[in-house]
Amino acid sequence: MSARIQKYRNRAQTRLDTAPLREFTARFATAEEIENWDKHVTANPNGGNMLQSAAYASVKNGSGWKVRFLVLEGGGNASYNLVLEKSFPVLGRLWYLIKGPDLAGAADLGAALAACAQLVRSSKLKVFTIKVEPDIIDSDEAQRELAAAHLAKAPNIQSNDSTALLDISGTEEEVFKAISSRARNAIRRAEREGCQVVRQEQGPETYRALYDLMANTVNAKGSMPLRSYEYYERFWEEFCNRGQGNFFFAYEDGKPSVGAFVINYGGKATYKDGGSTQNRKQYGDSHLVQWTAIRRMQELGCTEYDFCGTPPAARIKDKTHNLYGMGMFKTSFTKTVTDFVGCHDYILSPLRHRLWVNGGEKVFRRIETARTGQQFY
Repeated sequence: MSARIQKYRNRAQTRLDTAPLREFTARFATAEEIENWDKHVTANPNGGNMLQSAAYASVKNGSGWKVRFLVLEGGGNASYNLVLEKSFPVLGRLWYLIKGPDLAGAADLGAALAACAQLVRSSKLKVFTIKVEPDIIDSDEAQRELAAAHLAKAPNIQSNDSTALLDISGTEEEVFKAISSRARNAIRRAEREGCQVVRQEQGPETYRALYDLMANTVNAKGSMPLRSYEYYERFWEEFCNRGQGNFFFAYEDGKPSVGAFVINYGGKATYKDGGSTQNRKQYGDSHLVQWTAIRRMQELGCTEYDFCGTPPAARIKDKTHNLYGMGMFKTSFTKTVTDFVGCHDYILSPLRHRLWVNGGEKVFRRIETARTGQQFY
């Protein structure tokens, strides 16, 4: 079990037994806070998320979304969260707290979102819905708190609302022993047979190599949608420029055969993007790429490795799920699948929200995709 999972469960039970509800205020960040955004986000109650980072803010700003930098304060603590804002005719504005808000527990959701609503009203922003997806582990208690906060379930957006998390806080030997025998055997065999993993520097040649591998995988398995090369180029560039992006490649017959892009953000490492050629001769090369990345993330001070996307725990062995193959590979490193509560809507205008869910979202997403060729979220 991930140390973060156990820590969260212990903390949630303690809050349930003893802690009074806290009050929150919401405000926009100061220029100084924005300048030092990553330092603040990684000090959040749950350590922040790479999708709340300054790099990701740069990726999304001007891509049809307006980026706002939100600060929630309560109980003497502060939580820094990205808000993606989009405006629509008639409806007004939609707020998307991507992978947020980052709070100490589900019991804080109601008060934190009420503070957001107060900020929206005082700033006259005409927001009709606040879309949230906090990294709160799903449980009966979490579901009760979501209901108490008057949140409505919405379709999940991010791929890692169910994911495989590996605790990498121990020594290299301890972490290696913790992964499954299947993964260990694959890594050892790849090493015996001379497979080598190379860390590549950022740049167009590296970007194109990984993108081609990702396209190869999507074309063969169709498991995940692929954004444009230009999107990934900007995404990788922004994280690499801040020292948060890492490329790993295995080669076969002199050509890239497996590639991975892994982000180090605070204490968390995230296997964000990856791909491979099909029908490779090397056995265990993909496992060795991940093991090499894990060791590098340990060197950079990360204590948790997020494999970023599996089927939900209840469907991890369901061969009809589009992420079944990925799930089997990722859970060879860590058997536990972590289900977060996923995406929910905090409704500020019931009428406009009904227009949104009863066709408005579908229409605007279709228009946006036709106009830009990009995914909506």
